[in-house]
Amino acid sequence: MKFGERFSEYLHGEDEHFLDKCTHLEYKQLKKVLKKCRVGYLHDGTASESEGRLSSSQTTENEAVICEETAKSISKSSDPSNHTCSSKTCSVCDKIFFYELTKEVSAIVGCFSSRARRLLHLHLASSFQRYLWRIKHFFADDHEAMIREGRHLVSYVAMNAIAIRKILKKYDKVHSSVNGRNFRTKLQAKHIELLKSPWLIELIAFQINTRDSEQGYIGEIFPECSCDFTGSDPIIKCSLHDSVKLEFNLTCPICLDTVFDPVALGCGHVFCNICACTGASIPTIEGVKAANQRARCPICRQMGVYADSVYLTELGLLVKKRCRGYWKERLRTERAQRVKQAKEHWDLQSRFILGF
Repeated sequence: MKFGERFSEYLHGEDEHFLDKCTHLEYKQLKKVLKKCRVGYLHDGTASESEGRLSSSQTTENEAVICEETAKSISKSSDPSNHTCSSKTCSVCDKIFFYELTKEVSAIVGCFSSRARRLLHLHLASSFQRYLWRIKHFFADDHEAMIREGRHLVSYVAMNAIAIRKILKKYDKVHSSVNGRNFRTKLQAKHIELLKSPWLIELIAFQINTRDSEQGYIGEIFPECSCDFTGSDPIIKCSLHDSVKLEFNLTCPICLDTVFDPVALGCGHVFCNICACTGASIPTIEGVKAANQRARCPICRQMGVYADSVYLTELGLLVKKRCRGYWKERLRTERAQRVKQAKEHWDLQSRFILGF
């Protein structure tokens, strides 16, 4: 079965009710844009005329109309099935294709992040908060509902990530270019790469924590999620749809130990909280979000990534459960460091106030 058909089945399958509240990649529409491009570049004259008209147009709506008119005029005289665009950049579809794709990916990431954040907040909420949630939902089984929501979210991000990969591969095939591949790098730079989302790491850790709980049988919904803290490099991994396999190394790049009190920066790199604060030259008691806007990620050197950082609470709980001895030792060490930092911080504040 072709992926387009499988994606349509997913959109109208058992997850349809869940998807009513979420946006998704318009896979068929983006393929139509590429098909029009394949038509529009059959003749050099038409291509040149289209480029000129597109360069003078100001709105995406006008660009779509021009692209469609060009495609129709050419399709009357030739069979497009054996031709592809020979240009590495194509103004007939680029402005429509990449603009729409960026907008849709941003919406998908926003929906996924907000729903994952709400789900994980409920999982870690107090008994009273969860009781209020049950009242709101007519005393439904909150644990079962959370597991079901987690399954929907993992399927949602996996299917959309595969659709993005497929459509960009199709773009490169039509244009004989690498712009589709380069576009994925741009998504990472904008912090909207789906499979690099810290919330995906949290959901995998959430699944494993759930499987370890008394209701562990429910964890069979995600049988492919696992973690390994016995090797030289601790890892957490999960197998998704279409043979997509995710593996995240849980070694902090700064202290070279298993991440403790983990935090993910906006670029997706994961550190110990105290290591991330050290990298930004700020006290741990202030938190990573207090870092200067010009602070760079210690790995990729991107600026502005501290403001979008995410505390990986579920992952921290997983480390606590699986590495109890290590976790207790790190807790003692970090408490001592935080007390020392707090003392130094308030000494400086006192001197400043007293004018020393």
